[in-house]
Amino acid sequence: MGESGQMRAQLIDVEVALGAVEGLLLFGGVLRDAVGEAYLDLLGAMAAPGAGPALRTGAANFFALLAEAAADGLSGPGDSWQRLLADRIVHDENPFSRAAQRLALTDVPAGLWEAAERDLASLQILLRFDGRKLAAAMASLDHGVVWPNLDDLGPALGDDPLVAQLIDGDDPLPSLAKRYRAAGVGRFARYRAFRWDRRSSNHLAPIRRPDPVRFADLIGYADQRRTVRRNTEHFLRGLPANNLLLYGERGTGKSSTVKALLNEYAGEGLRLVEVAKSSLGDFSSIVNELADRPQRFIVFVDDLSFDENEGGYTELKAILEGGVEIRPDNALIYATSNRRHLVLERFSDRAAPSDEVRAQDTLQEKLSLADRFGVTVIFSTPDQNQYLEIVEGIARQRGLAVDLERLRRGALQWASWNNGRSGRTARQYVDDLTAELRTPR
Repeated sequence: MGESGQMRAQLIDVEVALGAVEGLLLFGGVLRDAVGEAYLDLLGAMAAPGAGPALRTGAANFFALLAEAAADGLSGPGDSWQRLLADRIVHDENPFSRAAQRLALTDVPAGLWEAAERDLASLQILLRFDGRKLAAAMASLDHGVVWPNLDDLGPALGDDPLVAQLIDGDDPLPSLAKRYRAAGVGRFARYRAFRWDRRSSNHLAPIRRPDPVRFADLIGYADQRRTVRRNTEHFLRGLPANNLLLYGERGTGKSSTVKALLNEYAGEGLRLVEVAKSSLGDFSSIVNELADRPQRFIVFVDDLSFDENEGGYTELKAILEGGVEIRPDNALIYATSNRRHLVLERFSDRAAPSDEVRAQDTLQEKLSLADRFGVTVIFSTPDQNQYLEIVEGIARQRGLAVDLERLRRGALQWASWNNGRSGRTARQYVDDLTAELRTPR
């Protein structure tokens, strides 16, 4: 084939790819980001006659954005463009994927199924017009300029049979629908932890690097953590489960216990949504985002307490008791607090007489807030022996070669000089000791 014939063949591939893009009905969102838009711009530049400078600019932009996406872990081994596009398809949230995550395959409306089949056939054209073919087409249309191919830009994340099926399979839609049913769609399939943020456009902002703490890392408080895990396992199985209040002194591991749940049970569909106390008034909006999802969500309110003049505790009571709008079955509230009853208490609250006619009613209203949590798990301050057990356990985990007497003496001294006895203090002491022992002399 001569040079002009080869160029014509490349143009046909580009025109077919552009036609595939224009025919998308449901899955248009897979190209609705910076990389997708750069890809569309590049195809347009390739299809335009004599557009050498525009082609080079578009190619450079596309390669840079694709490499950045691959570095963020959104690609994998092999052809980076194929892997990134397949990843977008697997996580795309659209009318078909939302129906597939809720319904059995046979119950997905026929019209949605047919539209998804057509879209997937178009997307397979884009997947098969892979990085090598794209680079070859650019070189042919730009008079032999050599572009790097798109192989191995991303880290090796392992192979996914569904990705191979999307690229080469004859009928990948049933497998794709099963993935939506099992893992969900959109950000809740991609991420495990979220933060409710009114400043974010989607409000539920993903936490890309959640705390990796696991239960194996936590020493002590075994009974308390067993209670929390048992309640969470009931919740994951669709059994009755309670909202939890984790109460105790600072540094006793309440928050770490909740975070460890995520790392232990994310594979079973558990997700964590961190909500600030100031955002509790948005609770209805939050659970509306979570309802009808296959995942199970813990709405986590850390360090929860109210001063005497704050009225937010009445909102929380309504949330826990249930108002006109019920809390969905796939959401629970876990809160941590340093106050037993969450609300600031004064001895004067219990004294009489008072300017208020029914002061005891107000007092009972304050004290009843904590009762709205089904279970209160108490993390008490460790005594000296418990504190030393935590220190010794963390030191064993670290593999520290240190005399036991020195370890204990240093731990007690550290607690007296710093923040008192707690799991946090124990970890801070061992952190300092680890650095000291591993510093070259």
